[in-house]
Parts: sequence; C-alpha cells; structure tokens
Amino acid sequence: MQQAVNNKERIILGIDPGTAVMGYGLIKETGSKAELISLGVVKMDKIDDHMLKLQRIFEKTVALIDNYKPDCLAIEAPFYGKNIQVMLKLGRAQGVAMAAALSRSVEVTEYSPRKIKQSITGNGNATKEQVAAMLQRLLNFKETPDFLDATDGLAVAVCHSFQKISTAKSGSKKSYSGWDTFVKDNAKRIV
Repeated sequence: MQQAVNNKERIILGIDPGTAVMGYGLIKETGSKAELISLGVVKMDKIDDHMLKLQRIFEKTVALIDNYKPDCLAIEAPFYGKNIQVMLKLGRAQGVAMAAALSRSVEVTEYSPRKIKQSITGNGNATKEQVAAMLQRLLNFKETPDFLDATDGLAVAVCHSFQKISTAKSGSKKSYSGWDTFVKDNAKRIV
C-alpha cells in the first residue's frame, strides 16, 4: 500500500500574494520527485484601484486553476511588518487568492515566509536570490525570471511538496543540521 502512495501524482500551485506583483509556480509531484510545470507573475502595478487589483488576483488565480487543474494550493502567509496598511492589503490579496481556490474546491495550505525559506534552503533567513538559486538546482531549470516573486511562488509549492513527503515517511520527522546532511539523505530528490 505504501508503494501506491509514493507513486501518486499531484499538481501543486504555489502563490506568493502581492498587490503590485503576485508570483506563482506550479509543480508536478510524482512520489518524491517534483518537476517544474510553470512559473510567472501577475503584474498589477499599473492598476490604481485596490479593488480592481483584488479582482485581477481572483480572476488570474481561477484561470491558473482552470488551466492546470492543481490538486492543492500552497500560499505564503503575510509577514508581520510595521505598516498596518501594507499588512491589510497583503491579507486581502491572500484571502482573495484563497477564495479563488476554494471556489474551485481546491485544498489550501498556508506557510510562513520563514518556513518556506527553511524548507528550500535550510535557512529561514535566506534571501530571495538564495531561494531562487536553490530552486534552479532542485528543479533543474536555467531561466532566471524577471521578478523573484515568480520563484517565491514556486518556493511555496516546493515547500508544500516537501511537507507531504516528510510526513508520509514512517511518521517520524528527521531534522538536519545543514544542507549537506539533507542532500546526503535525499540524493534521489536532487536532479
């Protein structure tokens, strides 16, 4: 029975919500392997009305779901900042993307920025550039997107994939002291 679980395919949509740029990434997970399907951004910097930005986020998220048929949505939670107005706008952007997924009966999981960075690089304080570089190695792609928001969205999808893989193995969680030990124990996951 465990073998059947390991070979199951699923598509994960990851979203990094934003009101100027929303990043997204899609991966196909087969067992413990993941491959890149698509990544990109939705630009809204030229839209002045906040409600129109929210409408665009909703419509683009629904379009991604209708086009790629993901099994689940992983989304980055807004980080805590000093500017309450920015937090409110990010929370709305996240909520609209979540509502779009839920309107299509797609399961939603939320991850903190620190958890995502930790999952991808082994360092919860990694820079966007470090996350992007690690994703290029993990998923074997060369193109560097114009906006790091695209790789941020992809990172959320990969983080979600890693969580399901780690919890599926024998019920015990293993911790790693650094990237080198992770790579040694997970050589099959590295392309």
